[in-house]
Amino acid sequence: MDFDDLDKKLLIYLQEDAKQTTKELSYKLGLSVTAVYERIKKLEKIGVISKYVALLNRDKINKNFTVLCHVKLIQHKKEYVIEFEKEVVNLPEITECFHVSGDYDYILKINVKDMQDYRNFMLSKLTTIKHIASTHSSFMISEVKNTTAIIL
Repeated sequence: MDFDDLDKKLLIYLQEDAKQTTKELSYKLGLSVTAVYERIKKLEKIGVISKYVALLNRDKINKNFTVLCHVKLIQHKKEYVIEFEKEVVNLPEITECFHVSGDYDYILKINVKDMQDYRNFMLSKLTTIKHIASTHSSFMISEVKNTTAIIL
């Protein structure tokens, strides 16, 4: 889909702060409030804007221990993949799950309180999922970049 410069700017502004009013956005874009409202509704209708969320500060909610866990399945059979994915989406500690190529089948992003919390998660939740052959965990030392913005 092609976007004009105003749509691109509007999407950047909304990704920076989706709570901006249409009046604030209209001032930044040099458009009427109605024109901004209609553009936003169009972008929502066609699925470019899929939802609005609040991004939480992990430090404030005591979930600042971030782990990237690589998971290898016993076999890459369709039923194993489907079963693993069905289980993973129900684990709230896992904030992202990617089916990947390479030595491992999945990369999970996990946010917990601390190492002990991660150990409990591994023993009581993740390793109870069938068909996992192995896992490899990496722990975040510092966060260099974390954004949800996609620039057109």
